[in-house]
This record gives sequence, C-alpha cells and structure tokens, in this order.
Amino acid sequence: MTKPVVSVVKFDEAYKSLRLALDLCDGLKEFNKGDKILIKPNLVAWDFDLPFPPYGVVTTSAVIGALVRILAEEGFTDITIGEAPLMIPKTVGQAMYKVLGYGKLQEKYGVKLVDFNEEQFVKVNCGGLELSLAEKALEADKIINVPVLKTHNQTKVSLGLKNLKGCLNRKSKMFCHGTETDLNYTFPHVIEKLPVALTIIDGVFGLAKGPGPTGKAERLNLLVASRDTLAGDVVGAALLGYQAAEVEHLAYFAGRSGGSVDLKDVEMLGEDVSGCSKFLDYDWEWTEDDTGPEGYAKRGITGLAVRKYDNTLCTGCSMLFNPMLIMFMSAFRGKPFPNIEVVSGKKQKASPGFDRTVLFGRCACILNKDNPNIKKAIPIKGCPPDLMEFEKAMRAEGVMCDYKEFVKYRHYIFSRYKAEEGFDLGLYKIQ
Repeated sequence: MTKPVVSVVKFDEAYKSLRLALDLCDGLKEFNKGDKILIKPNLVAWDFDLPFPPYGVVTTSAVIGALVRILAEEGFTDITIGEAPLMIPKTVGQAMYKVLGYGKLQEKYGVKLVDFNEEQFVKVNCGGLELSLAEKALEADKIINVPVLKTHNQTKVSLGLKNLKGCLNRKSKMFCHGTETDLNYTFPHVIEKLPVALTIIDGVFGLAKGPGPTGKAERLNLLVASRDTLAGDVVGAALLGYQAAEVEHLAYFAGRSGGSVDLKDVEMLGEDVSGCSKFLDYDWEWTEDDTGPEGYAKRGITGLAVRKYDNTLCTGCSMLFNPMLIMFMSAFRGKPFPNIEVVSGKKQKASPGFDRTVLFGRCACILNKDNPNIKKAIPIKGCPPDLMEFEKAMRAEGVMCDYKEFVKYRHYIFSRYKAEEGFDLGLYKIQ
C-alpha cells in the first residue's frame, strides 16, 4: 500500500518555500487547467477596534499570495478565495480581505473574493448529520485548504480537517457545538462532501492555547503540504507535540476513512519532523474543583466559580470567554466575590448554593430558564454576549468589572510580539 506523502519545509521566502513544498509532495498533480479552484484559508475573525495580533490565528497573506502566484504561473485562471468568518455582529469577510491585502490578488490575477456568509448554503447529508455547506465550496472542482498550525482549546489542534468547518453556515457551526454529538465527531464529516485536493498548513507561526488572539504565538517557520488532508494533519499534530491518535477528531476521521494516525504510515519528505516539533499547550489550566483558571487561585480570588468551557461553547462565545475572565480579574479588590457562579454553553446547569448565577450567552440562558437552583439570575443573553452588557450587569451587582482593563490587556498581548523576534506584520499584507 502506497503511503500518503507529506512535505515539510522551512519557511524562508514565501514563494520559494511553497514551491518546494508543492514540488516535494507533487501537490498539483491532480489539477487540470480548466478547474474551478477554491482556496480556503483560515480567516476565523478580526478585530477592527482593538489591536489584533494575527500570528498563528489567521493564515498569512504571504502564503496565500505565493499560492495564487504559483497557480497563475501554472496556467490556472479560475481561482476563488472563500471563507465564512465569525459574524460579530455581522460578517466581516470582505473587510478582512481588504485589511489583508487580498485586493491585489483580485487586481493582478482576477481572483474572486467570496464571503460564504453572503452567499448561498446547501443542506447536505454528511454521514447522518444534516449540515449546510457553502454552495461555492460544493461547486468547486478542487479545493486548496490552507489552515494555520495551531492548537485549539476544545479540539487540541486546529489543522486541515478543522479548517473546513469554515465552509458551514452559522447554524451548522452551532450544531457542531451541540449536546447530542460532540464537536470532535461533527466537523470531520465536512471533508467527505468537499473536493479537497491539496492541504497546505501555514506554520510560519504556531499558536499555543488557541485558536484566538489570546493564545501565545511562536515563530516556527514551517510549511506542510499534502494531497492527503489526514496525513497532513497527522504531521501537523506531531509538529505541535501531539500524537494524532490522541486527538479525537483525527482518530475518528481515520476510522471513518480507513486512514491512519500513525506517523510511520506517512512518507515524509523535506525536514525531519522530530527535529522541527515543538510542544505548544492547547489548554488553560483550571482548578480541580472547577472554580476558575489556576490564575484566579494564585491571586487569591474566592467567592466566584467560573465553570470551565466545554465543547458546546460556540466559537463566538469562546472568543469572549477570556475577555470575561480578564474583566472579572479587574473587579477583584482583595475581598471575596459575593458568591457568584458562571455557567456557559449548552450543557452547564446552575448549581445550588450560590447567591447569584451569571448565564453567559443565549444558550446558557435558555437551558437554565427554570432552574430551581438559581436564587438570582444575571442573564447575558447575546449570541454571542456583549461585553459592555456584561460589565453593566455585573456593576449593578456591585462587581466592578472594567472593560477598560480588558482593552489594556489587548494592547499588552499585541505589544509582546516584537518585530526583532520575527513577528512581522508585513507577512499579513499582500506585497
């Protein structure tokens, strides 16, 4: 049996490095000149109000620019870039394309820039799950999947398989974070309905405690390419310090597809994976009694129980979970909080014994609507919730959360990335 080929190359200059990665794995072998090609980057979100460090969070524009140039040189003319970013409160796909410089690809190569959220979706039976996939993705002859090399606090890693969740509409994304079927057993079905012909993992930067900007990025200078998405993810997981067999969604998909999660079953060309791998933690440490992050305990915070997020917390709420934690820290004055519990997602039910219960997000509000354990509910109803509403509600209870402290935190996490240490914002602008 022929092993799937995965190339691993050091990132030096985007065009040269990507050319080598594609040559090693014969990445364009199955492509025909008349193919309608869809490039699916990872453009999960952006923040146009506060500093947003994109390192390891979104696909670098340098890699996308090099890919389009290579396709054009090879004679491919029907190229579309498509993504469905978070809708907070509305979709920002075209705005992201603008800030990342994708307009130059449109001008020079005639690339079409599509925000799936503004287009049609089609209901598809995905292995017994009814999911709505972007029509543009279904219509493509070939999809080139370009995820980032990053960890994920709910799925350990977020690579090729996970990136395709961005082809779903908002309702289907929320369904993936459901109560009946775990996240790790939903989105792997998506690839089974899409013509993914090539996966390029952008590892110029890697992200610990991802998938958002509150994680910690490192300059890794790697590109991974394969015509086999699972094999690419197996190698990507290894580069992040994880055995693919221990990553639930990879093991699940391997079982469905007949693939392997063993590195020995992959033909690796280019750099030595063991020499390039670096463990990046995916999870935030929580107290054993589930009362909050370890950082709270170290600061002596008591009277507050923030239950740890689970897989039912959708991406919109999860992106706001860390800001909520920062704002609670801003309210700590050395005295215990007034016996508050915070629940979120679609499964967490309020516990007895608390004087106040914060219901963070619409799903938590619905689930706990008639919960007899709640003495006083503080509902933050949005989908996702609004941090200013959260601040207002907490201040009404005498808990002086300060949004300005979160703003300071965002400036801090942006400023910790230094250009002299390789954090080059120019990589996120088409040159």
